[in-house]
Amino acid sequence: MKRTAIKPRHGWEQAVEKLGFGFHTTNVPYWDESACYEFSLDEVLFIERASAELWDLCLGAVQHVMDNRLYSRFAIPEAFIPHIERSWMEDHPAIYGRFDLAWRDGQLKLLEFNADTPTSLYEAGIVQWFWLQDLDKSKDQFNSIHEKLIAYWSFLKTYLYPGVLHFACVKQSLEDLTNTEYMRDCAMQAGLDTRLVFIDDIGWDRGREVFVDMQEQPIRNIFKLYPWEWLAGEEFGSNILKDKNKAFWIEPSWKMILSNKAILPVLWELYPDCPWLLPAYFESSRLRDYVKKPILSREGANIQIVRGGGVLQADLRSRLDVGEEGSLCFRPWLQRRVRRCGQAHGADVLRPRVRRAGDYIQLAVTGIAGAARLHERSAQRGPERSGAAGFSGAAQEHVACAHRASRRA
Repeated sequence: MKRTAIKPRHGWEQAVEKLGFGFHTTNVPYWDESACYEFSLDEVLFIERASAELWDLCLGAVQHVMDNRLYSRFAIPEAFIPHIERSWMEDHPAIYGRFDLAWRDGQLKLLEFNADTPTSLYEAGIVQWFWLQDLDKSKDQFNSIHEKLIAYWSFLKTYLYPGVLHFACVKQSLEDLTNTEYMRDCAMQAGLDTRLVFIDDIGWDRGREVFVDMQEQPIRNIFKLYPWEWLAGEEFGSNILKDKNKAFWIEPSWKMILSNKAILPVLWELYPDCPWLLPAYFESSRLRDYVKKPILSREGANIQIVRGGGVLQADLRSRLDVGEEGSLCFRPWLQRRVRRCGQAHGADVLRPRVRRAGDYIQLAVTGIAGAARLHERSAQRGPERSGAAGFSGAAQEHVACAHRASRRA
């Protein structure tokens, strides 16, 4: 891997805003054009193999959690366990997830897996491509996210109920809205009938016991950029368990297991010789140097670095409500010989959204249905609202997602 310093494009802010990318700058750098990363073909294939093998291991870990009733380790409400298991056994539609991998000295290690609400899709699928065209049209990227999303939405069509596919997110997040509208745009290009509904505008028809949108239309298929642990923890979310339509939620509720950091010590217990895993434990009693993180948190909240038994560094943005469900501990990166594990399928490497820290970088790797668990299923059921508040939210403008012509033959 080669890190190359480059000069940001003149007027890059206006260029990305024309594409509908309105959250490129915050109080800290987000979209950064001062450097790019180049990978050899062998490195690309190595990352692809590692991410595909990790996906296979994750599926095995989900089955292990279910077989051994380990839900309490994940702070999953008991009432949702039957829904989780049904979504797994019936292979409810799923489309994506994102591995966060650390890279050092030619090795990869899994830091965590956002299997439920991964973002950075729009930046990687659209904005990055136009950046590369302006930088050097002769170069290509190991990234087919856009094409794969369209192709997989088209594939999922036969697994969904007939009718509208709703797309939902909170009102107050421009980033979430942009990513949701991008996913919706890809579904539209795949020929699906779609409709946007903010998560807090979803209604519940008490008489018919079904979810409905603002036009009083029943919700039977819904993509939601909203964490399952929030849905399961809110009073309104309990209606999911009573829904007569048995709506398909994308991602399905079994992803609640994989998107929880408690999956990391489970993976380590099951596959201690896997070269892609860091040692991870629920308890720190046997460790002196380690990183501690909550099993449920967002963007690094409440992470601690411990050395020699003392806290070396702690996240200053900590919130009291983050980490109440429990935490886990990572041992530092070990240099040792390990045998390989698993088998291969496919994934995509995103080049911006690469964060550098010390002597390793963190890669975001998104798999689009690389090893889908979908089998044949017959569609069921039917429609309708009469009041009740939705999940949560506040207010933001809509974002128009740019269509893009196919990039490669």
